[in-house]
Amino acid sequence: MSRVITLMPVRLAATRLPNKPLRVINGKTMVQRVYENVKNSLDTDIAIAAGDQAIVDECKKFGATAILTDPNLPSGTDRIAAALKILDPDGTKYDIVVDFQGDNINVDPKVTMPLVEMVQRTGCDIATCGMIINSEEDKNNPNVVKIIMGLREGETEGRCLYFTRATAPYTRNPEKCPNQDLYYHIGIYVFKAASLQKMVSLPTGVLEKREALEQLRALENGMEVRAMLLDHIKLVEEAPADINTEEDLVNALPYIK
Repeated sequence: MSRVITLMPVRLAATRLPNKPLRVINGKTMVQRVYENVKNSLDTDIAIAAGDQAIVDECKKFGATAILTDPNLPSGTDRIAAALKILDPDGTKYDIVVDFQGDNINVDPKVTMPLVEMVQRTGCDIATCGMIINSEEDKNNPNVVKIIMGLREGETEGRCLYFTRATAPYTRNPEKCPNQDLYYHIGIYVFKAASLQKMVSLPTGVLEKREALEQLRALENGMEVRAMLLDHIKLVEEAPADINTEEDLVNALPYIK
């Protein structure tokens, strides 16, 4: 049986919503609310990979394990890898790492369970998830990241061939292609522990730099990334999945109790 840990990368330096993890939402800080959602949903060890001492101090108040990491680390992936090295220095305690973002206040943590199972079943390095894009505007929006997978009709998971901000893949002969769906990439990841450490040890990739998508580093270096299509990821459909702006915060308040 795999030994699994859920790590939440959390830092204060958010340009659009300063001190985001410590913002109080109906009586509890955001970091506490996300932590409690994870704790109540998943049967894994849980720790917070904190980029600031203030986050560690806040976590102590509600009994969470928090690991202070270098505030200058470039990504949440680097942050959880650094925390894992502190929690499991010789790499013998955990086999699988769930990366659950600390601002995913309305994302159901249970969506990570089939991703853990997919890593166990297929042996892939990284598992992630997506959804079918139904909005024409989103299909052409470079801020919406797409997964390219060769799924046949009825299939709901497959190997990720590429991630892109472009509108892709192109359909040259629509009449010959029953499946013309495009897929959102949802930024939830489950790593083999060893694959996580390998990824952060690799240099920035050429395509990663070009598209500004760090998951391309894994693909450029021959790592297997698989994705599963989901129908929904939210706890409350009417509220935003995560909070990045003051507007998101205002929209979330009526639903988060």
